[in-house]
Amino acid sequence: MTQQKTIVCLANSRKHLGRCIAGIEVDESGEWIRPVSARPGAEVSEVERQYEDGSDPKVLDIVSVPLIKAAPAGYQSENWLLDPERYWVRKGRATWDDLEGLESDPAALWPSSAPDTYYGANDRVPSADVNDFDHSLRLILVEDLVISVFAPSASFGNAKRRVQGGFTYLGAKYRVWVSDAVIEREYLAKADGKYLLGKSYITMSLSEPHNDDYCYKLIAAVISPGRAEGE
Repeated sequence: MTQQKTIVCLANSRKHLGRCIAGIEVDESGEWIRPVSARPGAEVSEVERQYEDGSDPKVLDIVSVPLIKAAPAGYQSENWLLDPERYWVRKGRATWDDLEGLESDPAALWPSSAPDTYYGANDRVPSADVNDFDHSLRLILVEDLVISVFAPSASFGNAKRRVQGGFTYLGAKYRVWVSDAVIEREYLAKADGKYLLGKSYITMSLSEPHNDDYCYKLIAAVISPGRAEGE
């Protein structure tokens, strides 16, 4: 039986050929909810996540989502199977000030002894270690977010550019890839370089295992004061 859960949308990020949507339930549990499809990759298609007018949920939208049942998958305990036959309903909009009450308790971001990747820092966890975790989503506040745009494989003949976020959290330095579709689009339209955003909330997500036997830490959403006011 379908049930409605209302969330503050805190991620609408790339995943396979669709999106990963996630948010925190309001007025009820206050827990993270990630609606997922029944497909092997669990990504949410455009049709499955749309409002009745055909528009897409935006970060900070307050959304009523039709869900069938909880579908936890190990450390991705937040997963819920969505009802693909029903529209999502926009109920309102959260503000920058609302985020303070949604911020995760301070804790390291999935600590592990995995070595950094060539361009990253504190950006992955061995797949063998993820069963030690009971969550895959965090909302944190950072003071020094820097967005970098560059082509990491240019020396190998691949000119495709990517967007990365660098920040400090609880004394640790992080450099991780950005999967926030809006932020990617905004910064890929700029020249290669580094762009200081400063104080921002970011939604951190721990990916599913990759073929290299690592799970990657990703920035699934960047919420600056300007984005909170303007989107």
